[in-house]
Amino acid sequence: MPSDSPSAVFAKLAEMVYSGDDFAQVYQAICDAAAVLVPGCTHASIMLKQNDQHLTVGASDSVAAHVDALERAEQEGPCLDAIEKEAPQVEADLARSAQWPRLAQRAIAETPVRGAAGFRLLIKGRKVGALNLFSDTPGTFTDESIDQAILITAFAAVTLTALHEHQEAQTLRAGLASNREIGKAIGLLMAFHDISEDRAFDLLRKTSQDMNIKLTGVAREIIAHHNSKFD
Repeated sequence: MPSDSPSAVFAKLAEMVYSGDDFAQVYQAICDAAAVLVPGCTHASIMLKQNDQHLTVGASDSVAAHVDALERAEQEGPCLDAIEKEAPQVEADLARSAQWPRLAQRAIAETPVRGAAGFRLLIKGRKVGALNLFSDTPGTFTDESIDQAILITAFAAVTLTALHEHQEAQTLRAGLASNREIGKAIGLLMAFHDISEDRAFDLLRKTSQDMNIKLTGVAREIIAHHNSKFD
């Protein structure tokens, strides 16, 4: 992110959605923003639950990704709990953790992380994952940190929901365009070869199979050929 002000960060995330950027870029931007904007946060990640598996889809750095891997290995931690529980999952000092003792032991031994927190991420009302924050200094996750993290998580949910809807709309438009192209190609075949609609579609499909080209691709070629004859 070019600026560490909240307004600049949120504006950039909104711009990424409306420009059609992919999910990977937005996940990364959210993690980078959290590591900058949340007091005490040194590393951040996003973990999603997909088909009973937990996957890290974005991380501010390798440390965050490694702690996520430790959570999966030990089957405990703030991210895993945050996905299932509405309340923020916070341990400001892992050395004193009673919530996740196995994770705490390994995180302290293998990383500089000394504090961890997880915040549930909802997309279209579904519990899909969590924003995870890690601190290299024990005791630095305060009420202010939690409030800022909740704000960023809420904005992340809105951002990702908007991106889902944007991509769904693009897919729908592409599908409608493809259907129109196929319909137009069938109409041209019917008109110029005096054949039935079923026969025209069978011809279109067979050409697609024989040439190993998608049906829409064949339809476009037929339309382009017809247009070129009348230019």
